[in-house]
Amino acid sequence: MSETFYLLSERMQKKIWEMGWDEFTPVQDKTIPIVMNTNKDVVVSSGTASGKTEAVFLPILSQIEKDATKDLKILYISPLKALINDQFERIIKLCEKSYIPIHRWHGDVNQNKKKQLTKNPAGILQITPESIESLFINRTNELNYILSDIEFIIIDELHAFLDNERGVHLRSLLSRLENYIKEKPRYFALSATLNNFKLIKEWINYNDIKNVEIIDSNEDDKDLLLSLMHFDKGKDYKKPIDLYQDLRELTKNVHSLIFCNSRAEVEETTLYLNRLANREVNTELYLAHHSSIDKKEREYVEKTMANSKSPKSVVTTSSLELGIDIGAIDYVVQIDDTHTVSSLKQRLGRSGRKLGTNQVLQVYSTTNDSLVQSLAVIDLLLEKWIEPATEYPLPLDILFHQIISICHEANGVRLDPLIDNIKANAAFYKLKEEDINHVINYMIENDFLQLIRNSAELIVGLEGERLLRGKEFYAVFMTQEEFEVREGIRKIGSIDKSLMVSEGDNIILAGQLWTIKNIDIERDIIYVAKAVDGKPPKYSGGGFILNPKIPERMHKILCERKNFEFIDNMAQNHLEEQRKPFELYNIKPNERVIWNNGDEILFETYTGTKIFQTLAWILRSYNVNIKEIDGIGRINIEGGIDLPGVLQDIKETDWRPEYLLDFTLEQEKFKSKFSPYLPKDLQDKMHIAHLVDIEGVKTFLENKKIKEIKL
Repeated sequence: MSETFYLLSERMQKKIWEMGWDEFTPVQDKTIPIVMNTNKDVVVSSGTASGKTEAVFLPILSQIEKDATKDLKILYISPLKALINDQFERIIKLCEKSYIPIHRWHGDVNQNKKKQLTKNPAGILQITPESIESLFINRTNELNYILSDIEFIIIDELHAFLDNERGVHLRSLLSRLENYIKEKPRYFALSATLNNFKLIKEWINYNDIKNVEIIDSNEDDKDLLLSLMHFDKGKDYKKPIDLYQDLRELTKNVHSLIFCNSRAEVEETTLYLNRLANREVNTELYLAHHSSIDKKEREYVEKTMANSKSPKSVVTTSSLELGIDIGAIDYVVQIDDTHTVSSLKQRLGRSGRKLGTNQVLQVYSTTNDSLVQSLAVIDLLLEKWIEPATEYPLPLDILFHQIISICHEANGVRLDPLIDNIKANAAFYKLKEEDINHVINYMIENDFLQLIRNSAELIVGLEGERLLRGKEFYAVFMTQEEFEVREGIRKIGSIDKSLMVSEGDNIILAGQLWTIKNIDIERDIIYVAKAVDGKPPKYSGGGFILNPKIPERMHKILCERKNFEFIDNMAQNHLEEQRKPFELYNIKPNERVIWNNGDEILFETYTGTKIFQTLAWILRSYNVNIKEIDGIGRINIEGGIDLPGVLQDIKETDWRPEYLLDFTLEQEKFKSKFSPYLPKDLQDKMHIAHLVDIEGVKTFLENKKIKEIKL
């Protein structure tokens, strides 16, 4: 063992010998000395199965093992209850010689277990952000007793909290927790996919970013065995049986994780694979796992995979993307593209964990767009690029939520101390005081808050109480919202609201192609009729915010003659077919094409979602009739206009983002769980901050040469 070993306590050393470790992983050798010898906060960015958890727990346990039997010393925060349950067993093994108690606190833990913690807060508490919120609401008087001795806060899967409302919520809760802790705790954050470390340092400790140590240990000695095969859906838009047959042959003798991009695809794929398996062995070898499946069923799948000695596979959405232990996985399969590089990296990290094994990734594409996007994502992954972390720009919605929680926690608070509290909160310190006051005044006017005149204190009003007492208050993220789809009075099914659809678009649902006739925003209903044209359904990339790097790489792949040795002949043929117009007209990577046939114009922007959507809103202000936009920024426009001239004018004009609001459809506007409770002007302000990118449009038009081709 290295010298690092002797920094740990004797109990931890003994435990390491018992586990049969011969050496530490690189990330453990880097992390343990910093945890033991400094007082810094630490961010550990390292690949899946690299030993991140032990890298922080071993030295922390070495420092607290004497006091943790009687005081609560570690708060471990996870994005998933399932991940808490999984890590619970892992941490118990590390602590079994130290007699340190470990507690879980989330919605599935019974009250007797929770009472054990409240009576004797000691050791380690594993918890989700939503359960921390519940403590503030339901255990206000016990917070000081429970939390006062915490020294270490560990945040697992940090990337799951960045750039979204849940991360803002967690950061606010952590700031509030510090009011109950005797001394400022040290923070530890773990992730396999991190970038933009300056922002991450600010998230951890904006007051002292120099005290945040980044351990970026992404060495990977695993070889990646990679294959992409193309099975075209064809005119019926159904995945061909040949794909399932090939997938069955690939996975019949191994443990595999098969990722799909929707719950419906998971169910369909599982069904077909089990039909094929039943022909051979008369048993179901493929299990389904996604968020709509009952919790007990998901846990059964996880345990079955973890304990199975014979070949088993799970077909899943992103629900198994994070590090829940399902045993050693031989192959990772991705059906169609992922929408981020970080997601593919996270999924790929589930394989090759056994000593001496490689990572194996099989990708299947079923459309031309999916083929090129899959190649772009893989290409960027091989270059070791991932999306940089971004912040949640204007968290006025979470401010609204937290003001209710803070007023409840304090049982009334005066205005000035409330504003001081908000400005000192790590989640809200960037907000303008005028916006904070605007939110508070609006909440008073609409009875979310009540001003007690005699004491000048703010308490939770009747409307605020209505929200506070609902089960949905603890979580700030929206559950997946959907449009109900009907043909007349007959319900066909539902589609995700985040998919950018308009009247006249075609969608595929229940195995059939439909044309959208009307969108009832108020009632969340889309009315359709059976499609009578050959117009393809919406591109599957819609509904996801793509970083510009991915569409740009797609365009580059189409322009250049780069060969991909890992793709099959069918994929190569379809790629060559898509490259033909780019080769014919000598399109360069820094060019973007306007295809003009007189009646219709197709502008292929191949840029990020925020940029092309903002450009579309600007185009509407010129009375340009936009017929359709897909997920990689191909804007279909009614002909008869000088689009290059319009784009030149856009480039030369100073645009006020507020001007674009009149040209934004209601379903295109930014919406979060609590944004509808804000005044209209602040809702608009959030929309602009989150989705409007005028600077990005200007930079795009200045840096790209626009080439019009008249057909």
